[in-house]
Amino acid sequence: MVHTGIPKIRSPNAGPGDVLRFKQYNAEEVLMGRKMEDWLRFSVCYWHTFCGTGADQFGSPTLHRPWNEGTMDSAKKRLRAAFHQGSTLEESNRNLEEITDLALQLQSETGIKVLWATCNLFAHQRYMNGAATNPDCHVLAYAGAQLKKGLDTAKKLGAENFVFCGAREGFFSVHNTDVAAELKHMANFFKMAVKYKEKIGLKCQFLIEPKPKEPCKHQYDYDAMSVIGFLQHYCLESHFKLNIEPNHTTLAGHSYEHDVVMASAFGMLGSVDSNTGSPDLGWDTDQFPMDIRNTTVVMKVIVEQGVLQPGGLNFDAKMRRESTDLQDLFIAHIGAMDTFARGLRNAVRIIKDGLIAGMVKQRYSSFSHGLGQRVEDGSASLEEMEAFIKQTGEPNVTSGKQEKYESIFNHYI
Repeated sequence: MVHTGIPKIRSPNAGPGDVLRFKQYNAEEVLMGRKMEDWLRFSVCYWHTFCGTGADQFGSPTLHRPWNEGTMDSAKKRLRAAFHQGSTLEESNRNLEEITDLALQLQSETGIKVLWATCNLFAHQRYMNGAATNPDCHVLAYAGAQLKKGLDTAKKLGAENFVFCGAREGFFSVHNTDVAAELKHMANFFKMAVKYKEKIGLKCQFLIEPKPKEPCKHQYDYDAMSVIGFLQHYCLESHFKLNIEPNHTTLAGHSYEHDVVMASAFGMLGSVDSNTGSPDLGWDTDQFPMDIRNTTVVMKVIVEQGVLQPGGLNFDAKMRRESTDLQDLFIAHIGAMDTFARGLRNAVRIIKDGLIAGMVKQRYSSFSHGLGQRVEDGSASLEEMEAFIKQTGEPNVTSGKQEKYESIFNHYI
């Protein structure tokens, strides 16, 4: 056990300078029939939180954690286990089996559960041209073998979700790429995963994480709508939902909440990687979310959807390389949890007051009767449209009142 010197984090009612206490988050508080801890199913990201070093493409590590100190042998074993890379598949699997035995033991001792598991099918050099979309079937087969072990491990640890992150599923040049073949191969790879999941009785939700850039010039999983279209085209939509990372959404040129909104609209929002970025930089910075406006919109979508289970809010976020104190790691998570708690309360107030919802309903009221109702239920025809316009003439276009909506929204922030 690493001694951090950090006291138990308590809630709420802390002062502005007391950053090691919750100011907003209260697990037992009931909002719209559910405890806050059920609305806000937080998860710590092992990959970033415990393995992050502060290194980036321009600099060496700055974060030196006590749990990463040890002998060279232990460091090498940890590295092999983390990246699933032994000299052979069998060695990698033995390493993974050994480390997950310990994980299972610690889960049993602490009651901590796995929100989601994944496979790293992008870091090793064999995947430089992709995994499921690789032009070499030998590489695709290795990815499949690695995925098989990953799904076995997800079952072993009781993971509630399994995320497919296609970080290198894309291309740099269309001149050497058969796009149709690659997309078909990726779909068939997913179908193999579905069959194996059913074979072993793995009870978890499959999730795909959209990502528009880094490292490929064109990523197949560009945004929520790209993924939804892909899943529907290959008849996979009943087996998958989306894990939305808003930092990726902004890299795609959308607003922070865009992919959360679009995925939910299609019943495909499964989980959220709760981070943010700096759109002005143009790369994936994975910062902790601290913007109340953003969390309010996201939580409004989740509350209106009704639930975000078995998914949750995973802090897939890195400490800034300049935030080197161990205490900063706790402050970041506390601050982000408070930000989402405040966003949840704001969202509940907006929904309960019903002002914005009423305005939206009124804006679309023409679809509640007559021709509009037939458009709504899909029974209208172009001939009816023509006859309606001949009878009624030019429409009386009304104001969208964007600024009014935004002003009212800001009242709740």
